[in-house]
Amino acid sequence: MTMFGRATKSVTGFLVTGILVTGGLIVGQLFGASHTEARKIGPGPWMLVYTDKVPVRILLKYDTIILDSRYHPPLRPLIEAGKTVIGYISIGEVEKFRPHFKAVEKEGILLQWNKNWPNSRYVDVRDPRWTKRVIEELIPQLLQKGFRGIMMDTLDNPADLERQDPKKYRGMTAAAARLVRTIRRHYPDLIIMMNRAYEILPRVERHIDIVLGESVYADYDFAKKTYKLVKREDYLRQVKWLQAAKKRTPKLRVFTLDYWSPKDRKGIAQIYKAQRANGFEPYVSTIKLNRVFQRPEEWR
Repeated sequence: MTMFGRATKSVTGFLVTGILVTGGLIVGQLFGASHTEARKIGPGPWMLVYTDKVPVRILLKYDTIILDSRYHPPLRPLIEAGKTVIGYISIGEVEKFRPHFKAVEKEGILLQWNKNWPNSRYVDVRDPRWTKRVIEELIPQLLQKGFRGIMMDTLDNPADLERQDPKKYRGMTAAAARLVRTIRRHYPDLIIMMNRAYEILPRVERHIDIVLGESVYADYDFAKKTYKLVKREDYLRQVKWLQAAKKRTPKLRVFTLDYWSPKDRKGIAQIYKAQRANGFEPYVSTIKLNRVFQRPEEWR
């Protein structure tokens, strides 16, 4: 366990930009929710979009809405309508356009650039300064905006890096899992959604509310710039992991996000059918995630 992890284990409150945070207090203050109600998620459909150009009236059709933490439509109408609004936060890498990029870069804890997303660099999650920034800066910023939860992305990276170079990146996977548990310890009322990160899922599934299976059935080929089906063995492996997590932790919601051409309604319908048959809650979009796409039942 890192020095920061040991130091914060017994902490019950700390100051964040002038607001005292004691467990889930900040969430309760913002939304008037009781401790037991704070993590309640509507049973209806969910969606994900990363742009501020989407009309709020379109988003109101969904119970759970995942938005970018910086570029998003007004949150207040969604909150007042009782929607679960979750903000994106990259845990395993930092995009160049994020306000904290230069500060993290200066600390020397950023690693190589992501070849698929050239404006984003991997981060060394083992460094206690990164944990401190996530806990004391990044999450409070989301809560102050009105988000009820976080969608943790890029947590696949630590395990991927450790597989590539076990010696250089030793402990990355364990550090990723520890960071998730640290977030829950400090924010017991926060809705936590985790994208993939299957290697650490068994270690953290009791501490999160939603796991997102991204590109389980269909994906985007960056080299060929086209949509494609995931290899059957990879698809079945992911389904097995997600279903096992749900069996071990029945309260865990399992969302899936697959990418497909909006022109192929037959293909989209097949994705929804397959994922629902698996017991998952699906959504299909394009790789840019800049539009809201209807579910098959809405086409009629």
